[in-house]
Amino acid sequence: MKPLNVEICDVTLRDGEQTPGVSFTCEEKQDIAQRLSDIGIDIIEAGFPSVSEYEKRSVRSIVEMDLPSDICCLSRCVQSDIDAAIDCGVDLVSLFFATSDLHLRIKYKKTREEMLDLALGMLDYALDHGIKVRFSAEDASRTDTAFLKEMYAKGADRGASYSSYADTVGCMTPLSMYETVRVLSTWLKNPLCVHCHNDMGFASANTFTAAQAGAFQLHTTVNGIGERCGNASLEEVLVALRMQGGVDRYDLSALQTLSRTVETYSGIKIAKTKPVVGEHAFCHESGIHIAALIQDRNTYEYYPPEMVGAEQKFILGKHTGRKGLEYILTTLGYNPVPGEVDVILERIKSISETKQSITHDVLLSVISETRQETELKKTSGSDKARTG
Repeated sequence: MKPLNVEICDVTLRDGEQTPGVSFTCEEKQDIAQRLSDIGIDIIEAGFPSVSEYEKRSVRSIVEMDLPSDICCLSRCVQSDIDAAIDCGVDLVSLFFATSDLHLRIKYKKTREEMLDLALGMLDYALDHGIKVRFSAEDASRTDTAFLKEMYAKGADRGASYSSYADTVGCMTPLSMYETVRVLSTWLKNPLCVHCHNDMGFASANTFTAAQAGAFQLHTTVNGIGERCGNASLEEVLVALRMQGGVDRYDLSALQTLSRTVETYSGIKIAKTKPVVGEHAFCHESGIHIAALIQDRNTYEYYPPEMVGAEQKFILGKHTGRKGLEYILTTLGYNPVPGEVDVILERIKSISETKQSITHDVLLSVISETRQETELKKTSGSDKARTG
């Protein structure tokens, strides 16, 4: 498989922080940035400096960490925003501006031509001050294609390092994303970036599909946090790139700890069924599944949990089978006598059907109870033999 030609720009510290109720401290941002860099993330979008002085200091502090990753920040088409980015010393500024007719009419009260002139002027200003620019079309997915091409072409001609396509309201599907990116990436004069939101649940799929179609820079957030329904999930995109895109330069073994760190700092709980990092991502209860997994893990795990810093777990419940239970009992150092496994299994099924979880302590209690009964039967049998 020829590896996809991509880089990752993680925007957890900016778009991820725009999740309602989320606010990272400077120290938390530094910790997340360090962890992202350790994984090998190419570009870290550290924040939006014009938001506040504290935000500006936080962005500057990440720049001063001198990480291997390039540091980026967000800027509107406002000179003071660009000045703030310059003051922070970032490597790249994401200069964003609305391009759809809806946004131009409602937000800016400007024509297409007026918006483009303003954006190009700010692009020139940033370049004149020695900072690279990502020319970013907000609501690109609802923008007239002809205008989008004109805007990107003029930006590239003026020196923009990237053209960026934002599916701001998450209205794209994988098929429409593939076709759009295929056309744009073959036509553009500079690399294309994609920034996907998850309003219909397609953000990660759209991002990976865009990479297959020729997009170069992929935007992600840890745990998929972000405004409304969030953004493309870093961990999902990285696993897809490894398993289906031939990209193996990122250290996926740190994803679990990174995910838990962001969960703690953001206060946004990870769903148990969340791919890659959810509590149930590598948990198995079905007896049929466990019996097969004991022989070959590939039967019900597409990628090994160790690859992403996780571990395989067998869960006991109403769907547990005899082989799975025997395996778990063996790992606990318990060697049941004939008949005990069936008794334990029946009790586990009965307990789970009352919606009680079979925790480690519950299992030990069932084993203890069963063993006591077994010993009692042995004693009773011995007594009868003596009296008989």
